[in-house]
Amino acid sequence: MASPRPSRRSSNERAWLVTGPLALLAAVCCTGLALLGPPPPGNLAIVGVLLLAMVAAGTQVLQFVIRRQALAFTITEIPLVLAFFYLPPLMVVAIASVAALIGQLRRRLTPTKIWFNVAKAAAAASLACLVLLALPDPQGVGPRTWLTLFLTVSTNTLVTLAAVSGVIGVLQGWQAGWEVVSSAPQPLATSAINVIIGLVVLIALETTWWSLLLIAVLAVAVVLIYRSYSQFFRQHRTLGDMYELTRAITASGQDGNLADVLLARIRSMMQAEYATLWLPAQGRHPEVMLTARVDDNGLLDVAPTPTALREEARRRGGTVALGVRLGGEDDLRAALRHTGIKDVIVVPLRSGQAVIGTLEVANRLSDVGHFTTGDIPVFETVAAHAAVALENSRLVDRLRHDAYHDALTKLPNRRRITGALDEAVKIRAPGEVVAVLLFDVNGLRQVNESLGHAAGDKVLAEVADRLRASAPSSALVGRAGGDEFLVTLRLENAEAALELAAELREQIRDEMVFDSLTLDVDTAVGVAVHPDHGSDAVTLLQRVDLAATAAKSVPGSVQLFNPALESRSLRRLGLAGDLRRALDEGELEVYFQPKVTLRDRRLLGVECLARWEHPTHGTVAPEDFVAVAEHTGQLGRLTEVVLREGLRRSRDWTHAEQPLAVAVNLSARTLTDPHFPDQVRELLDEYGVPPQRLTFEIREAGVLDGTDRPIPTLRRLRDLGVRLSVDDFGTGSSSLAYLRRLPVHEVKVDRSFVQGMATDPGDLAIVNAVVTLSQQFGLAVVAEGVESELTLELLQDIGCEIGQGFLFSRPLPYERLEAWFGAQVEPDAAAEAPRLRVVPDRSVTLL
Repeated sequence: MASPRPSRRSSNERAWLVTGPLALLAAVCCTGLALLGPPPPGNLAIVGVLLLAMVAAGTQVLQFVIRRQALAFTITEIPLVLAFFYLPPLMVVAIASVAALIGQLRRRLTPTKIWFNVAKAAAAASLACLVLLALPDPQGVGPRTWLTLFLTVSTNTLVTLAAVSGVIGVLQGWQAGWEVVSSAPQPLATSAINVIIGLVVLIALETTWWSLLLIAVLAVAVVLIYRSYSQFFRQHRTLGDMYELTRAITASGQDGNLADVLLARIRSMMQAEYATLWLPAQGRHPEVMLTARVDDNGLLDVAPTPTALREEARRRGGTVALGVRLGGEDDLRAALRHTGIKDVIVVPLRSGQAVIGTLEVANRLSDVGHFTTGDIPVFETVAAHAAVALENSRLVDRLRHDAYHDALTKLPNRRRITGALDEAVKIRAPGEVVAVLLFDVNGLRQVNESLGHAAGDKVLAEVADRLRASAPSSALVGRAGGDEFLVTLRLENAEAALELAAELREQIRDEMVFDSLTLDVDTAVGVAVHPDHGSDAVTLLQRVDLAATAAKSVPGSVQLFNPALESRSLRRLGLAGDLRRALDEGELEVYFQPKVTLRDRRLLGVECLARWEHPTHGTVAPEDFVAVAEHTGQLGRLTEVVLREGLRRSRDWTHAEQPLAVAVNLSARTLTDPHFPDQVRELLDEYGVPPQRLTFEIREAGVLDGTDRPIPTLRRLRDLGVRLSVDDFGTGSSSLAYLRRLPVHEVKVDRSFVQGMATDPGDLAIVNAVVTLSQQFGLAVVAEGVESELTLELLQDIGCEIGQGFLFSRPLPYERLEAWFGAQVEPDAAAEAPRLRVVPDRSVTLL
């Protein structure tokens, strides 16, 4: 049995704590042997032969690596059996010590380790010789001699094992020393087999010295067989290690600890002190530098080898190997001189033709161990498996990232925000709220249609960047989809959430410059907070959606959720089926509101307005059932119902020699229907109404949406002779100059400005400007919301010609409208065009 081979450490000097006692033990035992045993040297020929045999036996090594130490078990027990039988005890100690010294010098160990191994060999041999002297003298080669020699050699083995365990315990700790003891059964069994072989050789030699010839032949055969078996064993172990490595990599890829398992397995498999993985920065993945070291449980973020070796392997796209048995370029080997690295193998990791990183091992364990050229293909195979595993891991990570992030803005998507919001709700601290802010970008569709989707994507990316930069660091900013962005964070209360929403909205509103274009992008913002508005993420997101939808109806609005919004939304959802039934059964009724000239109060026509009295919910607001019709595909039927009723009444009034024009409201969505003008022409022909008596009113946001999308339909309607009017003018951001380019005939000033004329000079100025410019462009002007005599006089003063409002009449069903006609027309004007008398109190009582 030969010595352990510890790796080089600064603490190796502590080996003298074991070497000293061993040397002292050897000296004491040798003194006893000199006094009790026969004098040396014995037969010098036998001494020389056995010395050569022990030196040669020390070269046939079977290694066992324990942590940083390599235990080398040899067949020195065979010549020891012969030495104990043929030579005096002191000579046995001498040749054992000399053989150990020659072997250690041959391996070029440090002085500390040389003297430890020599002292260990001398102490073990001298103590074994004392045991031999204490036992009966060997007589012949019978069983009694066998037992004596077996006990003697076993003593040598046990002392050697104790010395090895002691020195490793001193250098590495008692756990490492205990591992040596726990691994003793296999070396002890090997030693026993070696003793038996030695006894067989002894019996053969005692029978005839000619048996040396047969023993020599047998020894050569055994060496060849041993080498073949050793090679087969190494290959088998390598295949087993490769299988275990592959299985471990596959299992760890799903747990996210691939690097830990990969490097630990590779370091153990290659019996290296260091195993390092290097992945340079790539895309959103940062640089990775992780090292597994033999005595550390975790991974280090540094590597002992120079960076130049990794860069060289990456540049070549091939393996870089440096060491005593590996060779290598002189300039690269020079880089290792002051690093403490004796040998290293660096293999590039490939993904197709691209090099994605490197894998390296450094310092084969034990001072006598070195990487060989045979280790390179094994390590390259390991690196190939590792590259596939790493690519798969990155692919899984990329898929997982893509599943939770928006591809355009790189922000978390709705799924990721929902999960984070659920976690935030669970760990909310007392005295705070979890706020959810939804930013809905206005006008994105117009940008897409006017400038293309690439411009729309730039707008979204810019909004994302501004939100990310402006939001507090504790906030999670994400894209909910389409033109909606979410911000969630903890705040003191709902008021703080509203303030933050307003601040972020102002940051988004800053001008956006794309090439030569400058865009002003606004958002509608909804706000909901936990626990006031919901106890889970799904509820909060649903309610912040409702708040954002409500915010769209008021430009520049930040809307906090309130229960009325949800009840209205649920009500609209429940109305979908009822609206279809109401249209089928004719439950919708059309009301009419008169339009009159302001100078002489003559009745020009009526505006047709749909009304729905629900049997359960009562009166349903027009904006509610129109929204339901738009979202359920029933808008076309609703428009047709109102249009048919208006044309039918216009025809009846014409037959009664009271021709009145009718106005019907159109949704912006109707203007995208290419078949609508044909339908209008057919209905005009069906009811026999001249086209000039039909006016379509389209809200400003629908006809002036910044695109040319409604223009083809508007032109076809104009070509039919139908009049076109822009409703609620002034509430948007369009100009009269742009309006002049459209094929419209009339502008209706929004009621909010008309009703404020008497008290707000600004509203009066706006109405005056609209009337003046419209008349210059040849457009008629209708003032909505005329409710007082003072307003009527102001409109007359600025030259407005047409008006409608409660001053004249509220919207009335057909029967009550006929009664209103009779009450309002002056008797002396019956033969002429109807002229109205303004009787506000009576008109109100008729409703």
